[in-house]
Amino acid sequence: MVIGPIPQDPHVGSSFSRRRFITMGALLTAGAALPWTAATASAAPGAPDAAEAAGFARAFSKPPTSYGARFRWWWPCGNVDPAEVAKEVDAAADAGFAGLEIADVHHSIPKGRLDPEAHGWGTAPWVAAVTAALRQAQRRGITIDLTIGPSWPAAVPTVTPDDIAASSELAHGLAAVAAGATYDDVVPAPVVPAAKGATSAQLIGVHAAKVIAPPPRAGQPSTIEQASVVDLTASVHDGRLTWTAPPTGSWVILSYWQRGSGQEPEAGPHTSPTAYVVDHFSAAGTTAVTDFWEQRILTPELRRLLASAGNTLFEDSLEIETTATLWTPGLLDVFRSRMGYDLYPWLPVIIEQKEKYLYVFAGDTTNKVRDDVAQCLSDLYAEHHLLPLRAWAHDLGLELRVQGYGLETDSIYEAALFDQPESESLGFKNLDDYRALSGGRDMGGRSILSCEAAAYANGAYNTTWNKALQTLGSIYAGGVNQAVLHGFSYADAPGAAWPGFAAFSPYYNNAVGYGEAWGPRQPMWRHVTDVADHLRRTQFALRAGVNRADLAWYRQKGWTATGIGVGWGTNVAIGLGWTYGFITAPLLGLDSAQVRGGRLAPDGPAYKAIIIEGDRFRGNVSSLQVQGATELLRLARAGLPIVFVGDWSAALATGLPQGDEDARVRDLVAQLRALPVVRTVGIADDIPKALAELGVERAVEHEQSTLMHVQRFVADTGAQSPDRRKGIDVFYLANARHAENRKIVRVEQDVWLTASSSGMVPYGFDTFTGEVEPIAIYEVDGQRIRIRVALGPAEGMVVALAPPKLLGGPTLAAPALGTDAATISYVDGKLAARATTGGTYTTVLADGRARRTTVPAVPAPVPLAQWELSLEDWQPGSSATETIVTTRTTVFDGLKPWTSVPGLEDVSGVGHYTAVVELADSWNGVGAYLDLGAVFDTFRVRVNGSDVPTRSVLSTRVDLGTALNSGRNVIEVEAPSTLFNRLRTVNPTVFGSSSRQAYGLVGPVTITPYRDVLV
Repeated sequence: MVIGPIPQDPHVGSSFSRRRFITMGALLTAGAALPWTAATASAAPGAPDAAEAAGFARAFSKPPTSYGARFRWWWPCGNVDPAEVAKEVDAAADAGFAGLEIADVHHSIPKGRLDPEAHGWGTAPWVAAVTAALRQAQRRGITIDLTIGPSWPAAVPTVTPDDIAASSELAHGLAAVAAGATYDDVVPAPVVPAAKGATSAQLIGVHAAKVIAPPPRAGQPSTIEQASVVDLTASVHDGRLTWTAPPTGSWVILSYWQRGSGQEPEAGPHTSPTAYVVDHFSAAGTTAVTDFWEQRILTPELRRLLASAGNTLFEDSLEIETTATLWTPGLLDVFRSRMGYDLYPWLPVIIEQKEKYLYVFAGDTTNKVRDDVAQCLSDLYAEHHLLPLRAWAHDLGLELRVQGYGLETDSIYEAALFDQPESESLGFKNLDDYRALSGGRDMGGRSILSCEAAAYANGAYNTTWNKALQTLGSIYAGGVNQAVLHGFSYADAPGAAWPGFAAFSPYYNNAVGYGEAWGPRQPMWRHVTDVADHLRRTQFALRAGVNRADLAWYRQKGWTATGIGVGWGTNVAIGLGWTYGFITAPLLGLDSAQVRGGRLAPDGPAYKAIIIEGDRFRGNVSSLQVQGATELLRLARAGLPIVFVGDWSAALATGLPQGDEDARVRDLVAQLRALPVVRTVGIADDIPKALAELGVERAVEHEQSTLMHVQRFVADTGAQSPDRRKGIDVFYLANARHAENRKIVRVEQDVWLTASSSGMVPYGFDTFTGEVEPIAIYEVDGQRIRIRVALGPAEGMVVALAPPKLLGGPTLAAPALGTDAATISYVDGKLAARATTGGTYTTVLADGRARRTTVPAVPAPVPLAQWELSLEDWQPGSSATETIVTTRTTVFDGLKPWTSVPGLEDVSGVGHYTAVVELADSWNGVGAYLDLGAVFDTFRVRVNGSDVPTRSVLSTRVDLGTALNSGRNVIEVEAPSTLFNRLRTVNPTVFGSSSRQAYGLVGPVTITPYRDVLV
């Protein structure tokens, strides 16, 4: 280690202050977080034709490929064959997915089996393979995403830990000194040893401080006396320090060393020489990344292909790690210029070891300074990393997609800055984490909230589509509208065993591993197009127009992936039909933060009110930024309702006050609370009363349940009569889990939906079949429309309120208000009652009249117990990628999992079930349901040789229509499995300790007939 000067400040242009964030916001808004205007709202990438409602409805059946889900595509670095790469692009395109994200991830490969020098990330073979992927994607009409570096976080092999562009840390040394004792020795060396490759360190200062209280509990910080802190830096000579402690008390000497952290990207090595993580808070770090791409990767052909077949430049979560203190060179100077005070005297309370603080000062100043440090780093990350990367990506014809969380940074605001904020279903704790990012997305005028979806611990080769769809069904209700599934593995790699290379399986210590290796190697891939079509239509609906929400919850901090909710909002409001997003102070400085008609960002989320509680990350202290309070006052004066929760009589400024900031915040809050559109309630449970007084109503209303929704507004932009206040309302309704581990049950209840325009009627959009049908049972009350919703756990549905005769056809009869028949639907524009038993049924019409309908006798339900099973048995062949399929047959007299049949216990594959049923003449012209009972996962049904359209695989009732005839009928059910049971025997070291999965059609299976009779 050497003592030397602090390197030249790498933070070019770091001159503006936290207390001038509005200026920063305005600067970034220009070409960054686009304001919501008619132009941006109507020109969102891939937005459906909103000139007329029918445009959306027509496109729904077969949306453009770009709306489809995507896959993480895991490569063993550049050790891939371009021909196989092209084949895998074909597999994704054939299945109906929108594209693939190339990521070098190979946790399952033992160290030493890959050659980073010959085939590493960024080498010529890697570039050639990426080029092959883009070429084939261009041919197939899908797109490719590229991760910004090898694995995560962003790293390049052209920096060393000692470089100014590399990630850095502040390491501390420590020496205890007794009262009156003299320390005469070298400056204390860092407690945390330097990482490999970090060969130099600069001493930036030395403090002595009096320890006045030991840690209250193990792992908690000691308290030091702030007034006792003395700077000893000037006493350091030739690396030695001599200092005598005062005669009383216990003292500690703290030295501060700036050095490279030596962090490498996850699960390396990926390159030769070794890649090191760059400084994400400086211009130098980001330039190192873009320079590497420009000089080593971007061939002329690759540039051309990126412009036509590229999609996004992607960076994974912000996992900047150090066992010391996170730092960036020149931070002391940058902090002083931005935050308005000197950080150096506060270093004792910001140093960390293994992510734990060592010391605190008495009082409440410690957290305020730590918050200022977090805010400064957040600003640097946005200014020096996100925005330059976004501009560079745009120059390449790409968008920037980032998981901008992992540290105490303003992820909500950052979600407004780049093109596609991304979340993750494994790392996010509940739906409020997604709503946080969707708030930034919506205020920034972005159209997509992406999600790294369906990764499960120990989920390799045992994850079902059913489970993945249940996860997706819920996170869509949190605001997600793009799934990037985790994931699709390249076919082979050195040392891989059957069924091929899987990035995370086996995981460390031979664990089963994270996520699934989707692809043709899986029996369940047989039905993948059904899933892909459903996801594409759902995401098409969830990107239509703009997102609308009732409330905006104000957050003093924009941290996400925390699981911290908002009390009444999380626990009560969502379950009653309210929706909300999150905003932070910087978002209020964007051009979109305007009020019209009492709505915030009226052409975007159109929030009806802001709710302001205490800082949930700091003991619910009633605090605001001065600039945030100033903006809130502006909005309230423009007519936006605001509700304060708690005691705001002694409000404080966030961060460490520099002057009269506390008094200014109190004055601004007092002015706010005096306005007629502002209310203050003592507790969160009183928020509904305040909202009612302010005339704020929810757009969707229902009894308390697990039903949640997203509302999208597709504005009328027709050339003849454009009116952005009118349009159609698209609702995604889901029986959603707030968190993945929540248990929920079926929901069946009335729901009131509010249309943006009068004269609308409800339509159901089937995401599995693409069918659009008018809903026949509903009630109208002004612009509110009541429908009946029935959804199983994590099931979702799309409903639109649109003009009558949406897709032409006959004029629809007036709807029914209710019926005691099984259901009411439209047949050629007329109402028809469906019943599964004969009898007389009463239907109440919209005008209050009751109609009685007689349904002739219906045949009795028929159980199907006898089935023949032809079972494909998938087993390893002569190589890691070869699968041999043999056929086993058995007969069931009473269904059960095939895994309970002797000799079939460990078979994985595809089950083909066949049943023959003889039906009487009374079945002619009768419709029927096929109730399959329990099925392991996805299924397909054929009747008498014809396919039956697949509806939700989360429900095992299949409408056969009139496919059955009198006489002999053949019913076939195809039911694939995972590969898990076979892998228990093929690779018992990894999979053998886990229980078998119960595969197949389990039943009981029943044919239930019905008749449709006009009302």
